[in-house]
Amino acid sequence: MRYQEFDEQIDGLLAAMTLREKIGQLNQIPEPKTPEQAEAYKERIRRGEIGSIILASSATAGNEKRKKGAAQEDSQQKKGAAQEDSQQKKNAAQEDGWQSNINTALCNELQRAAMEESPRHIPLIFGRDVIHGHHTVYPIPLACAASFNEELVEKCYRNIAREAAAEGVHWAFAPMLDLSRDPRWGRVIEGPGEDPYVAKVMGRACIRGFQGEDLKDPDSLAACAKHYIGYGASEGGRDYHRTEIADYSLYNYYLPAFRAAVEAGAATVMSSFNDISGQPVTSGRKYLTDILRGQLGFEGFVVSDWAAVQMLMRFGVAGDRADCARLALHAGVDMDMVDGCYGENLEALVNSGQVPEEELDNAVRRILRIKFAKGLFDRPYCEPRRVDRAGHLADARALAAESMVLLKNEGVLPLKKDVTVALLGPFVHEKRSLLGSWTLDYQIEDTASLLEAMEEKLGREHILFSADETGLYDDSVHTAAKADVVLLALGESWEATGERRCLSDISLSPSQQALIHRMKALGKKVVGIFFCGRPLAMEGVAEQLDAILYAWHSGTKTAEAVCDILFGDVVPSGKTAMTFPRRTGHIPLYYNVTSSGNFVNGYYGEEIFPCYLDSVASPAYPFGYGLSYTTFAYGPVTAEKTRLSLQELEAGKRFRIAVTVENTGDYDGKEVVQLYIHDRTASRMRPLRELKAFQKPLIRRGEAARLRFELGYADLGFYTEQGEYLVEPGSFDIYVGGNCLADNRIRIEVL
Repeated sequence: MRYQEFDEQIDGLLAAMTLREKIGQLNQIPEPKTPEQAEAYKERIRRGEIGSIILASSATAGNEKRKKGAAQEDSQQKKGAAQEDSQQKKNAAQEDGWQSNINTALCNELQRAAMEESPRHIPLIFGRDVIHGHHTVYPIPLACAASFNEELVEKCYRNIAREAAAEGVHWAFAPMLDLSRDPRWGRVIEGPGEDPYVAKVMGRACIRGFQGEDLKDPDSLAACAKHYIGYGASEGGRDYHRTEIADYSLYNYYLPAFRAAVEAGAATVMSSFNDISGQPVTSGRKYLTDILRGQLGFEGFVVSDWAAVQMLMRFGVAGDRADCARLALHAGVDMDMVDGCYGENLEALVNSGQVPEEELDNAVRRILRIKFAKGLFDRPYCEPRRVDRAGHLADARALAAESMVLLKNEGVLPLKKDVTVALLGPFVHEKRSLLGSWTLDYQIEDTASLLEAMEEKLGREHILFSADETGLYDDSVHTAAKADVVLLALGESWEATGERRCLSDISLSPSQQALIHRMKALGKKVVGIFFCGRPLAMEGVAEQLDAILYAWHSGTKTAEAVCDILFGDVVPSGKTAMTFPRRTGHIPLYYNVTSSGNFVNGYYGEEIFPCYLDSVASPAYPFGYGLSYTTFAYGPVTAEKTRLSLQELEAGKRFRIAVTVENTGDYDGKEVVQLYIHDRTASRMRPLRELKAFQKPLIRRGEAARLRFELGYADLGFYTEQGEYLVEPGSFDIYVGGNCLADNRIRIEVL
């Protein structure tokens, strides 16, 4: 996106603005909590001291419990009368709309003070953590990545934008593009997983969905690519902790998603909390200016994370809040989120010559560019608009189903609809956790429990359940003994995921493991349905189950999507976007690992010298893995040419790769056909596999699809430590298959 068209208007504003007014544009404050605070805000807005309001009251709003109200229940739902009441509320909500958590009238009131009573009539920009849904909640981003369906993700994020924009939100603090190899990290749920290419694809889809074809559209939101950069590499999976990232890894693993976000026109970027090798990103001019703006060409503005500017004192690189402001602005942080360091100190710093006014003007210019691009000067107020809620809910159900991964199936699924099932486990009645963390505006009455969804699918007469939801006592055993199949609703609470929600052990809880063993001892077929925000360690669990459906925290329509898959109305097609380890102690475990001087790459079965003496080091389920109800047969990989010169590649020629995939099973199904490369010999160590492309065609039973891929100059190289892109002559193995362990390959050569 190019913003020069607004520069003449911005020049006029900058020439007229006082120093205090300029600083005000860099100042973001949290939403007012009381009428008195709102009045105080208006006074500051009238003086031009505020540029933005974040519609949140704390840094971890996505992890906080909401107060119970007429349409809010955050715990397990009661049965009987409570279920009836819930249905009545659901019907009323569908007829009359919803009760918002955003005070749109107050936002308009504050905006009026800016537009009509401030010196330069510059609008406020209202931001909110619209992460994976607004009133309609979609799968957590890690689950969205498992769908490998960028078109559907884009469509759903367009829906999200429409719902949030209809209530006065201008700016979403998403997508999160933090590459992470550690599922202990609670915020892994908000990102795309471990692969740079998936992060690029899903990031682009989210940005296109949020921003639409024109950012000025009243149904669009300004996107915010976060957290720039390296936050997902926090040491030990501990939130906010230090990171060690070599420049080579930075350019080749952590930067590609942000490069793609800039190319997709992301309006804003959020800087990250972490340091990189001793330099806090908030004060890292190398990262925010030299790389982000200089090399990636970013033209929007950078906002700090919550109170991150003042954290420079805790990092030990700033002596006081004035130092914090000076360092952050010089690094390239344009807007200070909530801690007030800019507002308190920049005037004195500019007047004393410690901060050049040109540096300040550049930050103001970038913020004003986005306000103009968003159309806020022309259309500052929110006018009520209806949205297609029914359509949004249907899309949520579709994306939830495409995100779920069938990890195991020993002839159990799909189930017939005349089967008698025993439904047990701690997630039988749960609703809130199905939505996942970091969703602020959900409507719990739209969310069915698994039991409710199954009753709608089968009728209560086919479902047996026990008052003993843990399944550890005799009543549950007697119940399960009467069933044809035992369905166990397992997983982790939404409160165990998200910001400041890290775990040292990602094993399934002991009580749930005991439940699995108890049910397996009955000799019944046992299906595990896992409602989780992260991959769990599967050793000791997967072996005891006949089928495993990994349902994630997939949003408002999680339960219905689970039932669609269990009973064959939808054929599963999700694939893992993050490796599932056998044990927590195997972390970090990721597929795009480099080779080693010895045979210790347990991911790929090289265990002549074992990685560990006490356990098998290969993944429980590798990256890109997922089963279907049908089967697919891959033909040989072919290429029009297997040799091209470097000069031909630079001139635009490409390797054209093809493969035939046949549906050899009994169901129509989608297959995620994945293409990986391995640069066999290079001047730097290269990954044993790198995902470079995927397609997800629907292939009808008995039919075959001929899929074609192209690999060019941009796909066959890597970045040096200096950020220079390099393609070297040599041979490359090209793998095409259903996951990263595919051995169906062809060799190509760059001369």
